[in-house]
Amino acid sequence: MQILHVTQGYSPAIGGTELVLQCVSEELVRQFGDDVTVFTTNCYSAEAFFQPRAPCLPVGVEVINGVRVRRFPVRRSVSGLLRLPQFVAYHLNLPFNDYVRTLSRGPLVPGLAQAIRTFPADLVAASSFPLWHMFVAQRSARQSRKPCVLFGGLHPDDVWGFQRGMIYRAIRQADAYIANTGFEADYVIQRGAVPERVYVIGVGVDVDLFARIPTREAKRWLGTEGFPVVGFIGQLGGHKGVSKLVQAMPRVWAVVPEARCLIAGARTLFAEYVEDLIRQLPAQDRHKLILRYNFPEEDKPWLFAASDVVAYPSGYESFGVTFLEGWAAGKPVIGCRRGSTPWVIQAGRDGLLVEYQNEEMLADAIILLFENPSWASALGQAGHKKVLERYTWRTIAQRFREVYQVVLQERRRTNERE
Repeated sequence: MQILHVTQGYSPAIGGTELVLQCVSEELVRQFGDDVTVFTTNCYSAEAFFQPRAPCLPVGVEVINGVRVRRFPVRRSVSGLLRLPQFVAYHLNLPFNDYVRTLSRGPLVPGLAQAIRTFPADLVAASSFPLWHMFVAQRSARQSRKPCVLFGGLHPDDVWGFQRGMIYRAIRQADAYIANTGFEADYVIQRGAVPERVYVIGVGVDVDLFARIPTREAKRWLGTEGFPVVGFIGQLGGHKGVSKLVQAMPRVWAVVPEARCLIAGARTLFAEYVEDLIRQLPAQDRHKLILRYNFPEEDKPWLFAASDVVAYPSGYESFGVTFLEGWAAGKPVIGCRRGSTPWVIQAGRDGLLVEYQNEEMLADAIILLFENPSWASALGQAGHKKVLERYTWRTIAQRFREVYQVVLQERRRTNERE
């Protein structure tokens, strides 16, 4: 099978859907010998689609673990000019404000449409909404009579990002739509998606990579031996809840003064705000916050292993790969009672749920797990079992390919009828 994946970023770019498309692409090559090509941008993060200061990767073609990756340059200036107009159009609810919002966020990628139209793929699959390349991929696939599968990664609680009619029109027109959770599947079906074309798959994790590192050794590596650690490992964005974690720590320290808080991820512009919050803490507590920016991928399992609790109090998640990575390391996780997260975490069985932006509840959950290590370990082990049963990359890639095969079979039947 010759597959073209179109996505906003690819390794070493960091993000949930970026990781999914990378691991699925590599597994399709490894397990099935498929010919997989990825068209992507040269951006490390979504900030670079419109922010001139954000760093970028070299443009060009390379092969990564058997996957051919072509990085296209992004036209940042146009998206940047639309930032103010989209704000006005959205708040005044002007016609076509969803298009202005989408163009303002980008990525605007010259040459992408033509490259998709002329590429000899059996099938095009694109991720993720609400970004502009999704619509370019679908339109270009249709123009060249290629079937198109959309992998949305929706965060429905993000009203600005996902309350856009153009998204749900695209999903209705897709040959298939892959949802991360039953919550997301129900959401798109309620907005007109054909139920028979919606598939729930989820995301995956390399369990062996995270399970083999002893906690004590990892703590020694991090410099936190003898201290309880709550870890946030993921994207440093405004909606991810990392600022609330910083604000929750004084309440934690009042009960567990020796606790440490690890914050690890790619350094974004939002990290500057987090650093300002840390500077506002009492001088005797600032050293209890450990920042690890732009760490190499091989360090990630060590960061999870060094954490006793994984806190990811995000408000907008299509799934939350961090929860799986925490479970793969045998750790209890804390998420928010919002959106798809309650579909992923079974509260009291493999993790805890708190209200979004509620630093008091977040602190109380961290304290509860610190003070009950046996129960915390049981939650982590329950999550580990769930990952082994449902969320290995081998299994996830197989499910993706099954959807691709169904779509190709249906397209062949349609062509025969014509």
